[in-house]
Amino acid sequence: MVSFLNIFRITAFLEGVSYILLLFIATPIKYLLNDPSYVKLLGMPHGLLFIGYIVLAFMIKKELRWDPKQFSVVLLASIIPFGTFYVDRKYLKKTLANESC
Repeated sequence: MVSFLNIFRITAFLEGVSYILLLFIATPIKYLLNDPSYVKLLGMPHGLLFIGYIVLAFMIKKELRWDPKQFSVVLLASIIPFGTFYVDRKYLKKTLANESC
């Protein structure tokens, strides 16, 4: 069954991967090799995934009963490299495990 939680997990994963690619591959290529094409290629998808992550976080906040501190961590994770992977492990996997029981 497809739920907002599953969609959020997929979006969080893709947002995290796109951010890492943009930050650690495309940006160095842009500045070291003077080739901005990779930043242009990855920038728009990453931006859309970032917006999707934020919107979905607001949509599932009430359902997952995140307190303000937890919600702040979820939002902050979107701007920290590897942060979305932490959120998935800390908050989302446990929720899925509890739902399946």
